[in-house]
Amino acid sequence: MNFDKAENKAAKGKQSSGKENKGEVKINSVFSNPINTKAVSHSASSSANRLYGGYSNQNFSKLNINYAEILKLINEALANKDELGQLFYSIHNVLSTRMQINCSALGLINKQSKCVNIKLIDKIGSTYSSKIMLADTENPVAKCIKTRKMQRTQDISFLSASYLNNSAMLIFPLVALDECLGVFAVGDFRADMYTDLYQFIGNTIGLFAQNINLLEMVEKNSDTDTLTGLANHKHLQEELAKQIHLAEQSNSQLSICIFDISNISQINRELGHAKGDEIIKTVAHKIKQNIRNTDFAGRYGGDEIAVLMPNTPLEEAKYIAEYLSYTLSCVIVDAVGPIKVSAGIAAYPLASKNQEKLLVLAEQAMYISKSKSYESGNCIIVTSEDYNFWDDEALKCFAEVLTKKHAEIGVDFEEELISKFHNEKIISNKHLLDVVTSLASTIDAKDPYTKGHSTFVSRYSEALARSMRLPEAEVERIKLGALLHDIGKIGIPENVLKKPSMLNDEEWEIMKQHPVIGAEKVLAPNESLRDLIPMVKFHHEHYDGSGYPFGLKGDEIPLSARIVSIADAYHALVSDRPYRKGLGVEKACEILKLGAGVQWDKELVRQFIVIAPSLSTEV
Repeated sequence: MNFDKAENKAAKGKQSSGKENKGEVKINSVFSNPINTKAVSHSASSSANRLYGGYSNQNFSKLNINYAEILKLINEALANKDELGQLFYSIHNVLSTRMQINCSALGLINKQSKCVNIKLIDKIGSTYSSKIMLADTENPVAKCIKTRKMQRTQDISFLSASYLNNSAMLIFPLVALDECLGVFAVGDFRADMYTDLYQFIGNTIGLFAQNINLLEMVEKNSDTDTLTGLANHKHLQEELAKQIHLAEQSNSQLSICIFDISNISQINRELGHAKGDEIIKTVAHKIKQNIRNTDFAGRYGGDEIAVLMPNTPLEEAKYIAEYLSYTLSCVIVDAVGPIKVSAGIAAYPLASKNQEKLLVLAEQAMYISKSKSYESGNCIIVTSEDYNFWDDEALKCFAEVLTKKHAEIGVDFEEELISKFHNEKIISNKHLLDVVTSLASTIDAKDPYTKGHSTFVSRYSEALARSMRLPEAEVERIKLGALLHDIGKIGIPENVLKKPSMLNDEEWEIMKQHPVIGAEKVLAPNESLRDLIPMVKFHHEHYDGSGYPFGLKGDEIPLSARIVSIADAYHALVSDRPYRKGLGVEKACEILKLGAGVQWDKELVRQFIVIAPSLSTEV
């Protein structure tokens, strides 16, 4: 239940003063019925200081309360409101005009953040927001929630409401079905005289809030999306599973197209969520109106609508998507202009026979469409067959989709990437180099401080191998192995890989596993790459036996791994790091000399120093 969203809807078209400028107070109310300005003892031209002046010196005589009228008004509010924010504003209006309270507040528990988000309204309609952490056990709001008992306080400065710091307040727990949902508070020096009434109101709000929660749960479990009238996400998934089964039985094709509405975040931010909702509803209506009788449309995400097209090959689905995008572009929305969408398509069984992978590929195509459509200004329909999976843009979009869906489908980007790598049918040496380069670049991208590292290490390793006049086939093998030397980092947690400070002993032990992970998880399953294993597995071994993972020394370390080790170290020395600038060639070579015979092969270091000045050190 989103209280802020409810409040925004309740206050739409009305004026909330917020914290007023000094010397000016606006009496316009945010409530359904205007505040009775006679209850405010000063004129609209009075300053805020004067309006709040005298709170601590009020006459504590009991008011002449018409309980029947108050209960009638609250009952009317309950009957006419369907959101908690609206109800709260209406109840505040009743209490401020009939009970002359100084302020009231409503706070709802955010279980995820373990806090209470509070909205306070004063007697002139100004609103204040604050957050109370449940761990702050001395705070009366936290105490009220913990004990589920009313709390009294003479100081409400913790609510960040100007001029009201010395106002007395009673805080009531919102309890329904043995669950505390938050608090309802009333700022009133006479509050103790009307405790039973305020407690009743608090209980009423609690029950209302619980009903809203239950309604949201019912809607979540229904088949229809309340905003668009299309099938909701759950129903869409069920229908897709059904259509995949039918396509399998009939040996037919099934296409799925995902539409994404352009700039919806910007529209929500600049024109309000009501305008964004209007556009989403319009898109849903137009799509439903223009698809074929056999097609099925549903809301896939916040601004994403999916269309299932049974018995439809990819090219025909692309034609239908182009028609729908054209139809939408003919709709002009006030203050926005024509509706623009991006669209991605994947087909069963061509793209995948697996339901989740089919959706991932359709989303990936949609993200690529979004990028291309942004560049061209027109909707570019993209299918899962239109791009090379190992293209930089395609990989970026694939990572974006899987990162978003990781918790939902339990597959992360790295796992899926390695699976795709193992299943890739290599058709040429160039194809292999392209795939390996993309894979290495993707892994480098996990660490923002080593961007392009693998490419440079490959370049330096190739140069050293050529200077030694090794056979061409061996040079190419070293070039490829160096490109993948850090591929094992795909299995290292990002909190270890991206830690800006020094790793502790436990983290360092995790990091030291990456050579074995790369060799065994990535290379070993792929027969064409197994001859690269020595470079990946042993490039962190030291010439004196002090390296890892096996403590090999001297000639026990394969020559190719010794070459990559020097190239790896050199690039690390000449590259910028968060804690230092990259070293110059001369200084880096001095460090290599110091480690010759200890960390690195002495003869290889001597040879590398000869060629180092001719290598590009730009990173």
